[in-house]
Amino acid sequence: MLYMAENSFNDITGKVVADFGCGCGTLAVASALLDAEHVLGIDIDPQSLELAQENAADLELDIDLVWSDIKNLNLKGVHVDTVVMNPPFGTRRNGADMEFLSMALQVASQAVYSLHKTSTREHIKKAALRGFNAISAEVLCELRYNLPRTYKLHKKKEIDIAVDLWRFVPNAQRRS
Repeated sequence: MLYMAENSFNDITGKVVADFGCGCGTLAVASALLDAEHVLGIDIDPQSLELAQENAADLELDIDLVWSDIKNLNLKGVHVDTVVMNPPFGTRRNGADMEFLSMALQVASQAVYSLHKTSTREHIKKAALRGFNAISAEVLCELRYNLPRTYKLHKKKEIDIAVDLWRFVPNAQRRS
């Protein structure tokens, strides 16, 4: 995701990047390693933020971490160029992925990169362009993701999921 964001679109190096639902900080750390000007990692889980901080410190990277629910995120006065995220797919809590996408398109000034289940492709595109006022919504590639049973809600030992890597361009003019 980050390789394509930087090498195809110049959306990471020298930019302010926010990782929504950062978890252990993988995308935030990758953004910092690609010389983002400033990196924010946002997550609702304080233990995940602790792990993200450890991972950043191990690599001597400076990443600001924010403890917040995406629905209640308040970044007033903070300029963000690019949002990167691997949001919940919305299977456990219907619409969780849409909350992430909606907020990302409100916060980012240049681009949003996000992973979503391929089976929801038309819904994602329609929501982004019509509901969230994105200028563009493009699937950059389709990936296969082998998800091992991680949570109690997972019924199978593992499942193979088709996932789309999206690039959205927000309509930043509407906020000016």
